[in-house]
Amino acid sequence: MSGKIFFKDKKHGGHRYSSEEFLSMEAREKLFHLDGGRTLLDFGCGAAELLTYYAPEYEQLVGVDFSESMLEEARKRIEKNKCKNIDLILADHETLWTKLDSSFDRITAAGVIQYLTFQEIDKFISDASKHLNKDGKIVLFDILDSRLYPLWKIGLFSQDANGLKILCKTGFEFRTAILASLKRRPKDILGFAHNPYIIEKIANKHGFRMVCVRSMYYEYKYHTIMFRT
Repeated sequence: MSGKIFFKDKKHGGHRYSSEEFLSMEAREKLFHLDGGRTLLDFGCGAAELLTYYAPEYEQLVGVDFSESMLEEARKRIEKNKCKNIDLILADHETLWTKLDSSFDRITAAGVIQYLTFQEIDKFISDASKHLNKDGKIVLFDILDSRLYPLWKIGLFSQDANGLKILCKTGFEFRTAILASLKRRPKDILGFAHNPYIIEKIANKHGFRMVCVRSMYYEYKYHTIMFRT
């Protein structure tokens, strides 16, 4: 998993901007889609940049990340913001579930699912469903859209986009993909771009109805809100 290698020693998440103003706005958008609940599990919480903004809205929260450096920053941020209702767990998508002894009203992840294959997403949703309270929701934020992400990469959404720039960028991306394939390394550090219709099929398989919405702050990403039918 390329993301696991990239984020292993990082101390900040991959947000578009690192200012508190932006993190606050991004958190408000996500809290709208989380839509309540009393307990929350944040998988891939990173440095708790969003988790500390979630904290006032929940009775108890658990942040999970595989990176020790991220969790160290998360502890500092939690202490700085005097969040007494957050616990942290060092784990990845495979080891997490054996470390939990409770269930949650909301299970969420932001900017993480694109680092999982479809098979791993299937297993994640299956495992998460066993730790979800009645009327709970699984909310997966900021998944790379396989239909829009390639267009964003070649600069189609840029304010100064023009034909020549798009053509040059297209050539560069094609060359990068070929070299990555030849060297058997990940094509993109941001992970896999997933079609939302395939994610929906996985959700349906596990008894969930899924609503897909566009991200407000990342034009090439989407959110999925899953709830039991």
